[in-house]
Amino acid sequence: MSELRTPHAGDDRAKDDDVVALLMRQHGDIRNLFDEVEAATGEERRDAFRRLVRLLAVHETAEEEVVHPFARKGFPGGEQVVKDRLAEEKAAKETLAALDELDTDDPKFLPRLLKLRQDVQEHARAEERYEFTHIRRSTDVTGLAAMAKAIKAAEAVAPTRPHPGVESGAKNMALGPVAALMDRTKDAVRQAMGK
Repeated sequence: MSELRTPHAGDDRAKDDDVVALLMRQHGDIRNLFDEVEAATGEERRDAFRRLVRLLAVHETAEEEVVHPFARKGFPGGEQVVKDRLAEEKAAKETLAALDELDTDDPKFLPRLLKLRQDVQEHARAEERYEFTHIRRSTDVTGLAAMAKAIKAAEAVAPTRPHPGVESGAKNMALGPVAALMDRTKDAVRQAMGK
């Protein structure tokens, strides 16, 4: 494995004052982590997969708390755009949860990982086309910076596992310790957004 590897969520020190640029960079990091998981074996694969799971969890939690609420109200048709993205996120979380139960050396792991990668890439393309473009057009630099700040706060307290079907705080409360980490992430986002 090469010395270059994708940072953990929040490891980069980029000045993030544009939520769209931040999310696009995360999409790139997610693609890179899929590459790392596919190319690695043994403990390196397990480490890369843990980093992938964490970044996906940060990214999706932040989108659920920051991006989707803005999209719902910020541009015409936003409610349907968010509904479609949440359905995609739920499917990806279900695949990821099933993967997380397998050892990374299990013969079933790589085919399921490739399915997850396809789902995540299709979801990312839809976000970029239907959500991110409208967000950039619908808010000013102050709004873009505030949303980026909230997402960076989410990175600082990122959960370690995703929960399919958990797109609300009420559902998170019923799921136990890992869900509590998701709640902390949501709390950090809300605090950063001044809510």
